[in-house]
Amino acid sequence: MIRLTELRLPLGHDRAALEQAIVTRLGIAPDALEEVRIFRRGHDARRRGRIMLVYTVDCRVRDADAVLAAHADAPNITATPDTRYRFGIENGADLASRPGYSRPVVIGAGPCGLMAALVMAQMGLRPIIVERGKVVRERTVDTFALWRKSILNPESNVQFGEGGAGTFSDGKLYSQVSDPRHYGRKVLEEFVRAGAPEEILYISHPHVGTFRLVSMVEHIRAEIEALGGEYHFGAHVDELLVATHDGVRRVEGVRLTNGDVIESTHVILAIGHSARDTFTSLHASGVAMEAKPFSIGVRIEHPQSVIDVARYGTRTPDPLLGAADYRLVHHASNGRAVYSFCMCPGGTVVAATSEEGQVVTNGMSQYSRAERNANAGIVVGVSPQVDYPGGPLAGIAFQRHWERQAFLAGGGRYFAPAQTVGDFLVGRPSTSLGDVTPSYRPGVTPTDLSACLPDFAITALREALPAFDRKLAEFAMNDAVMTGVETRTSSPLRIPRGADGQSINTRGLYPAGEGAGYAGGILSAGIDGIRMAEAVALSLAGRPVDGLVRKGMTQASDAR
Repeated sequence: MIRLTELRLPLGHDRAALEQAIVTRLGIAPDALEEVRIFRRGHDARRRGRIMLVYTVDCRVRDADAVLAAHADAPNITATPDTRYRFGIENGADLASRPGYSRPVVIGAGPCGLMAALVMAQMGLRPIIVERGKVVRERTVDTFALWRKSILNPESNVQFGEGGAGTFSDGKLYSQVSDPRHYGRKVLEEFVRAGAPEEILYISHPHVGTFRLVSMVEHIRAEIEALGGEYHFGAHVDELLVATHDGVRRVEGVRLTNGDVIESTHVILAIGHSARDTFTSLHASGVAMEAKPFSIGVRIEHPQSVIDVARYGTRTPDPLLGAADYRLVHHASNGRAVYSFCMCPGGTVVAATSEEGQVVTNGMSQYSRAERNANAGIVVGVSPQVDYPGGPLAGIAFQRHWERQAFLAGGGRYFAPAQTVGDFLVGRPSTSLGDVTPSYRPGVTPTDLSACLPDFAITALREALPAFDRKLAEFAMNDAVMTGVETRTSSPLRIPRGADGQSINTRGLYPAGEGAGYAGGILSAGIDGIRMAEAVALSLAGRPVDGLVRKGMTQASDAR
């Protein structure tokens, strides 16, 4: 087949117009076009009132070789690449049937752990999945208890439980990850098999929303179990079992809080960015780790109609476009980068703490993105060298301090501190809010956000908001609401690993996903889970990793 990129058509065009654009680009007769498949569809909204759809298509044409030869120098006309995923090994079931076989263990059932376990199960390796939280529907009940009744379950909440933190999010499924082996396509195809809409395979900024993610997670669990995988829920890993042989540290298994031991020589660590007690335990056991940058800030809410008008020029955008989003960046004069993070069109701000006596915010939306407000994190970069020196766990202490301050500023009961943009910009505490109703539950307390953010962040935010207003009309509107604090933008530490995927000082331990510093959202976490599944499979088969999972094993993030 032939791939065409950068096909641009006006919003509202019909199928015939797309086919005519292909025929014109290729210079072929209409009857020579035999089949058209949309590989990617995005839009260009830089000119309000003249929004263009931008396509990448694969088409089957008569005499394809001759057509390609005629356009050999055209950068937007190429042979369609093969994007099929291929397993790293084909004999996993044979490996798993050998005497003394050590079943791989996956710690964590978020998107990274799920995809690692699924791929290993599909290869016949019968993984064991250990998850500290509950199954996804029981976890949902516990999460709603915080939002509706101010009751926190520290082991079952937005951060912990089947599906991971991404379950209570916008469900964004796009990434900036280098992906030469098409792991991302594999993730999306598995999500479609699990119940996601097929459009996630071709729209440029796909998302699925929380309610769909819940049933998808259940479907993936059922497949893993059908293929011989084994789940342990409510299973908190208390200790990584490590022994030293000939001067080399090697994993021998994990010990759970209840005393049970699961023996394994291959452990994928997919614990997410909020498993602070597990980070502490790993550090105490000697696993190499290092502090890394992250960001801190607030959630900002506007009426979705304000964002739609600013981006599309209308309060009622075409259904094909959906609710408008945005991405904003400002480099403040104090040297700090300020940027929008995890923007949720038509969504809500949610309580996302996992520890008692602290307040953390995040954003969430359903597939419809039909709620009244748009929200996004507006966050400021922090670095270990400047802001939290003191070792690998210092970033956790930094986060906890400001989360505790937010809890106090909110008045307790997990209420969040909030301030209007108008008050924030002039340094005046809010005593009431305006026309924008905050969506955070269990509730907000109007106050002064300077009590729960570092001074450098307050300074950078006050400079960035007017700058963002110049890029996106009404962004700094007086009644827009800022709710604090956003601290879980990414893991505050990284667990270094080598080219074979294993910890640099603990053989058999495979740090993975967002918690280990190698992902930044659902898709990139899923991709990294597949990478580590491949690395484990190759190790079990006694085969080298080079050329299979070496590429793309540095820190990566989704386009959030």
